[in-house]
Amino acid sequence: MLSPAGFDIVLKEGVGQRPFPFATPIPSMAHRRAHKISGPTQRQLRVGELIRHALAEMLTRGLVHDEVLAAHAITIPEVRMSPDLRLATVYVMPLGGKEVGPVLAALEHHRRHIRREVAHVINLKFAPDIRFLADETFEEADRIHRLLASAKVRRDLDKE
Repeated sequence: MLSPAGFDIVLKEGVGQRPFPFATPIPSMAHRRAHKISGPTQRQLRVGELIRHALAEMLTRGLVHDEVLAAHAITIPEVRMSPDLRLATVYVMPLGGKEVGPVLAALEHHRRHIRREVAHVINLKFAPDIRFLADETFEEADRIHRLLASAKVRRDLDKE
């Protein structure tokens, strides 16, 4: 039996099927799924931004000593955190989008040093493990732009 709030009510065996006076509401399966958070939590977003700012500061000041990193201006558009805040996925893109491979290799080479420096800047119980990936949002936006400019889509839009 469901209460008006959507909780299962534990019923007493016997006359009238009345709930126990000490019965605690048990959320039904549908109720639990309805409140599941689909995106990142506020804390994940906040910690991701702190890490992004710390990494940008490190790269701007040249605290990571590497010739490849010194030769490129690197943007960090996004840092995604795992739900337990133990893994930070850092999306990077060199300015101009060229030579992504060597930049990622240099960042991977200095990953332990970067993690240690980030741990000093942000105050968390555990320093998150950091992995670097190429930011592909520009390629995706370009693909969508080409798709919208294609003859098939233009033909469908002209019909309306």
